[in-house]
Amino acid sequence: MRRREFIALVCGSAAMGLPLDAGAQLTAMPVIGFLGTATRESYAPFVTAFLGGLKEAGYTEGQNVAIEYRWAEGRHDQLPALASELVRLGVTVIAATGGTPSALAAKAVTSTVPIVFYLGIDPVQFGLVASLNRPGGNMTGIAALTIELEAKRLEFLHELLPTAAIIAVLVNPNNPAIETETRTMRDAARSLGLQLEILRASIVGDIDTAFATLVELRAGALVVLADAFLTSRRNQIVALAARHAVPAMFHWREFAAAGGLVSYGPRLADGYRQVGVYVGKILDGAKPADLPVQQAVKLDLVINLKTAKALGLNVPLSLLTRADELIE
Repeated sequence: MRRREFIALVCGSAAMGLPLDAGAQLTAMPVIGFLGTATRESYAPFVTAFLGGLKEAGYTEGQNVAIEYRWAEGRHDQLPALASELVRLGVTVIAATGGTPSALAAKAVTSTVPIVFYLGIDPVQFGLVASLNRPGGNMTGIAALTIELEAKRLEFLHELLPTAAIIAVLVNPNNPAIETETRTMRDAARSLGLQLEILRASIVGDIDTAFATLVELRAGALVVLADAFLTSRRNQIVALAARHAVPAMFHWREFAAAGGLVSYGPRLADGYRQVGVYVGKILDGAKPADLPVQQAVKLDLVINLKTAKALGLNVPLSLLTRADELIE
């Protein structure tokens, strides 16, 4: 019997006054463990998208499924303990939505509880799944593969700012994917004749320091790499870029919507929605090993024309015509 049918049977029995055994009562409502790297407040739109995906799959929080949220608040070292706590609670499935750090933390504490991840790296390369089509084991999810887009982001930025020779790159040094990302960025910069300066930020105060260093280096532009902590600080980063008049390139549309100059990448909210759908499939009895890892195929180039005007930039027609969205 599928879990949803079982829930209907339990509810029907209760309505007729029929006795239920203790085991049936305990399993009437499955529990999802939601493992986030940042904070609930900063990721509220993406939690909403996740809940939307769950609803598409037939599940509504508080009605036929419960959710235990655990947030690391930007401290990656807290993720293993939070993941272990979810396993001890006996959750049915873990939604490891905080990128590579949360996926690796969940993998380290359980090989039996199903895990659905959302991350920007190749999960095969990092040993999370055996292959994209046949994940094997207890993990599957959504791979945005943002690392593979780094070269294209630099190309767009170079096209927009052809005279900018020094490009600053803001990274979170605690992100397990940082070595791969920076190596990819350096290769792309070398082919374009650009000089990269890596700036690191793993706590809030580091971001202010990074921008002070950026000014000292006289960097002509900034690229912010995909990271849950940095995404949670998008308003702070966008405000500092505006204050220092620094053109900046981002992964996620949410940065451009907040006033950032340009973004190029998949839709973050859509990835969270897809995680919700996959979690619903697992609640219905599907096994992670049989659910192929989905890849983000829709990429959006978003340009904030209001920000471009404030920076005194004339966006080339070649970019305007290729943009998927122009924010005015």
